Amino acid sequence: MKGPTFMEGAGVAFALSVSAAALFSVLLLFVTGGLALRAVVSGIGFAYVAYLLARSGERVGRVSAVAGWLLLSGATWVMAPPLPLFLALHIGGVWLIRSLYYHAGVLSALVDAALGVLGFAAALWAGIQSNSLFLSVWCFFLVQALFVVIPVDWRRSRSTPRSIPSHDDSFEHAHRAAEAAVRRLSTIR
Repeated sequence: MKGPTFMEGAGVAFALSVSAAALFSVLLLFVTGGLALRAVVSGIGFAYVAYLLARSGERVGRVSAVAGWLLLSGATWVMAPPLPLFLALHIGGVWLIRSLYYHAGVLSALVDAALGVLGFAAALWAGIQSNSLFLSVWCFFLVQALFVVIPVDWRRSRSTPRSIPSHDDSFEHAHRAAEAAVRRLSTIR
């Protein structure tokens, strides 16, 4: 399965922005602005995490990742921290999911964390300049769409492009296959 692309991420950013603006407008009919904004952040955050998990080639731990996200989101609702901390916790949750499912090293995860901070700054700037939730959300997720250009493994990215398997990759694949065969043979008894 091929991973997400920047253009796909830009499309997701647009869809989440439209959804956020529409949901916020509807929620304002029933609750205060602060509560509506928190509900929108939690909702689009969950939608983005679901997108990330769906596009990930990794099949292990998805239920745990969703449960962890729901636990984080629920805890932020119960604790009711100030809005900037509420946003930071949700951005941190997105970062954690991407780090676990899309990055192989610490350096890649740190660059991704910087992307989260940059996205927050872009959203804040857009919100101040335009007073538009749509533009704030779109700017945030447009910056997040750049995570696809972060190398999975910085050591490999310097020596070997991702699309060309190296001799070491072939050996590692054969080694893992041999270990799996030995494990199956040892459990057959």
